[in-house]
Amino acid sequence: MLRYMSLFRIRGCVPGDEPMLSLVGGASFLEAFADVLDGADILAHFHKNHSEAAYTKYLVAPENRTWVAESAPGDAAVGYAICTAPDLPLPDLSPRDYELRRIYLLHRFQGSGIGRALMQQAIDSATEQGYERLLLGVYGKNSGAIAFYNRMGFTHVGERFFTVGKTTHHDAVMARTL
Repeated sequence: MLRYMSLFRIRGCVPGDEPMLSLVGGASFLEAFADVLDGADILAHFHKNHSEAAYTKYLVAPENRTWVAESAPGDAAVGYAICTAPDLPLPDLSPRDYELRRIYLLHRFQGSGIGRALMQQAIDSATEQGYERLLLGVYGKNSGAIAFYNRMGFTHVGERFFTVGKTTHHDAVMARTL
């Protein structure tokens, strides 16, 4: 389904979109963590988590949903969202839960309404599929993202830790009832 906006559109991803997802994912990760992580660790993380093969796995799993935001004119990809079965350390996980695994948007487009539209697409899709709760993990020091998620109705429900290279980081786990 295409949803046209005034300056961008959101569309569901299909096989063949992996190179674009890899580019946007890697660029967004670099923008967000260039002043936090070691350059070699960023590169290793990119090759593991933002390779085209990593995105192929997301696109072929039938329970997953992936959308891209394309900027007009020219339909250049500037962000995306991926929903999957949850993989979060919560004691009350249920089959009625769904996870917003990634929502990435190039910094220059933040505040444009694209992030809100991607989030709404994820919420609408989870609701249409009958899920009752949407979960996500966010870097605990990313106050801008946490504020955005709070505005979108998410609340803090837990935490997790993840390691990139030699550094372990703290994530807030957030949830929104659908």
